[in-house]
Amino acid sequence: MDCTSEIRHYIENNFSEKRKVHTEGVRQTAVKLAEKYGADPKKAEIAALFHDMYRGVAEKTLNYYVKYLGLDDKYIDNANLAHGKIAAIIMERDFEITDPDIINAVSYHTTGRAGMSTLEKVVYLADAIEPNRFYPGVDELRKAAYEDLDKACLMSLKNTASYVQSAGKYLDENTIFAKKYLEKVIKEKNNLEEENDQ
Repeated sequence: MDCTSEIRHYIENNFSEKRKVHTEGVRQTAVKLAEKYGADPKKAEIAALFHDMYRGVAEKTLNYYVKYLGLDDKYIDNANLAHGKIAAIIMERDFEITDPDIINAVSYHTTGRAGMSTLEKVVYLADAIEPNRFYPGVDELRKAAYEDLDKACLMSLKNTASYVQSAGKYLDENTIFAKKYLEKVIKEKNNLEEENDQ
């Protein structure tokens, strides 16, 4: 399954300098988080390298892929949501990466989803906190990422939801489901800890 050299070759020849720097930041962060939380670092590396494969592509081209690959029309004129879905299909089709965990990590790296695996959470967070990211609250999120994976993911999902809604953009339902799911998981974990403390 080691196709990293092929992926790196594609990145080297097709990515802008800024996108290369971001992708390498996500790769390093994803590997670190994977090692901390027990996900497979190699899978984290592959997903991180692939996650933005279609991010710098022109919207017109993305729209063509949305139609050609039979994706939902909600991805038309929405590069932010479309690029991960397209990359996930292409990685399986052209790079023969068939591991469903890696595919999901790429597919949902922008939105999250209910029932995310550890690898999915790792890639989702790595994209949000890699060292070249600068936005309000990122330092708190970075700190949280190395303390509690679920809480950090929930923090990031809440940030995303409030940013998207305040900008008047479409909030993907997977983000809403992911937020509710993690709120439930964290609540159950807290209740269990309280019971054990009694």
